[in-house]
Amino acid sequence: MSTVGERVRAARKRTGLTQAELAKAARISKRTVEDVENDRVRTKLETLRKLAVPMRTTTTFLQAGQVHETDADGATVDRWAAVRGTLMGPPAEPGELGQEPTVRGVETLVRDATPMFAGDRFAELAVYLPPLLREADALGAEGRRVRVRLLQLAGWLMVQTRQFEAAETALHRALDDSGDKLEGAATVNTLCWLLLRQGKLGEARELAVKWADDLEPRMSRATPDELSAWGWALLRVSAASVRDGRPGDAEDALRLAHGAAVVLGREHAPDGDFLRTFGPVTVAIKRGENASVVNRPDEVLRLAGEVPPGGLRPTSNNWNRHLLDVSNAYVELRNYGAAVAKLAEVHRNSPEWLPNQRFARDILGRVVKRRRTLTPEIRTLAEAVHLPAEM
Repeated sequence: MSTVGERVRAARKRTGLTQAELAKAARISKRTVEDVENDRVRTKLETLRKLAVPMRTTTTFLQAGQVHETDADGATVDRWAAVRGTLMGPPAEPGELGQEPTVRGVETLVRDATPMFAGDRFAELAVYLPPLLREADALGAEGRRVRVRLLQLAGWLMVQTRQFEAAETALHRALDDSGDKLEGAATVNTLCWLLLRQGKLGEARELAVKWADDLEPRMSRATPDELSAWGWALLRVSAASVRDGRPGDAEDALRLAHGAAVVLGREHAPDGDFLRTFGPVTVAIKRGENASVVNRPDEVLRLAGEVPPGGLRPTSNNWNRHLLDVSNAYVELRNYGAAVAKLAEVHRNSPEWLPNQRFARDILGRVVKRRRTLTPEIRTLAEAVHLPAEM
């Protein structure tokens, strides 16, 4: 298999660009192009996307099989060892759990745990989740539905905390056990997100397109749950496409998602599931995310100003990601005070979520490099996102 550098060099020569011309078109330095073509660096996904556009190719082609999102750091791995072991290990032996669990009892426990997931209460979940997973496993066929729900939540949590192998195991187990198309779609939504975080753009797009096609409803008869499932599949198509240098496909999918959101007219959470909340606000902030990916900070801020208030919980992960996009836009426009203020807002809302976001670390790192002195607020944020001291 050819390397990333070899693919970039071949694509550049095919389009007749010099290294300097490619660097100018991609808005990066000529030194960066040289380093990439000579495989002297592990190239970031964002850099490959910038290079792909002027060469009329895709990020996926340039990746050459390289996976860009790495797994969690050592401290995070240690924290989630028990959850990982439960998800990926053998089920509990008969009698090992003492009193046999009941479906109703596990349903109550999952319902009680849901606010922990929605509120990013990771420390509590690290303790609460392993025994709950074991009890759900022990239910047998009659516990299928609650077990699928718990595996969906656990898979989502493992993606959040970068436990990618455990996430894949949980999500595929949930998908294999799904009882209908909408239940499967809820799992696939998170599975696409896992592929995106791993930089597997082609796989994410292919999976999302398949499910979007399968889920497309007749608009005159569509239920809110059907619109939500279809809308999220389209948002995943758009997210994968924009990162893969396919802006037309990204916009087409986003336009269809917007249509579904207009029909809904509000944010809708099927069965109260915070993971599947979809509607006009969700589409609006995902449009801003796309603008952030293609480095259009003015557009990010313009779209942020149009996002209607309310509709999503202020601590939801989609909203927090939106605030990171806004913070990043402020950094691009050299408004570092506003950028820090947005990061601080995320930290107040979700202090256990923020440390798992490398995007936040990158944003703050650029702020630190441009500041002569660091305020107490910046130092607090640097500690929260584990910014290296040498920054």
